[in-house]
Amino acid sequence: EVQLQASGGGLVQAGGSLRLSCAASGHTFDHYAIAWFRQAPGKEREGVSCITTRDDTTYISDSVKGRFTISMDSAKNAVYLQMNSLKPEDTAVYYCAADYGRPCAGRYYHQMDRYDSWGQGTLVTVSS
Repeated sequence: EVQLQASGGGLVQAGGSLRLSCAASGHTFDHYAIAWFRQAPGKEREGVSCITTRDDTTYISDSVKGRFTISMDSAKNAVYLQMNSLKPEDTAVYYCAADYGRPCAGRYYHQMDRYDSWGQGTLVTVSS
C-alpha cells in the first residue's frame, strides 16, 4: 500500500497562488488514480481534482476549473495541485488520496470510499 504525504499549504491572500504536493512512498505511481479532496470547516469533504497516473488523464471540479491544475512527476512519485487566483472559499484542509489499479473514471473520482490511502492533509487559508 502506498503512503502519501501532502504538503505545501499555508496562508495566502485572495488572488494568490499555492502549489500543493503529494509525495508517495512504498509503491511506484504506475497505475493509480490520485485525487485531491478538500474539507472546509463545517462542510463535507469534496473532490477537487484527479489524475490517472497511467495516462495522465485529469479531471477538475467545476468550482476550481480555470484556477487549479493537477499534474504529476513520475520520476519523483509526486502529484501536484497548482492553485491560482485563490479565493477565501478555497480555505480548507486539502488531502490527497490514492486508488490503486483504477483510473479516475470521470465524476466517480469523488467517491471517497474507493481510495486505499490518504495523506494527512495540509491546511490552506485564503484571507480576503
